[in-house]
Amino acid sequence: MEKFEYKVVTYDTKGFWGGSVDIQQIESRFNELGNDGWEMVSCTSTNQSYGASKSIVCVFKRKKDR
Repeated sequence: MEKFEYKVVTYDTKGFWGGSVDIQQIESRFNELGNDGWEMVSCTSTNQSYGASKSIVCVFKRKKDR
């Protein structure tokens, strides 16, 4: 049976009302995690108000060494 480990990564948005994201920073971090064997399984934003997001929450998994 395969076993997995999970990692939750949270990115805070910027700007007075939220919602501004540094795409290059996130992409760079995702590539680092991918190189370490992590696979994204879920990503969602947290609603603040009026469609703005306070943060982005991403869940990654990878096979666990036995």
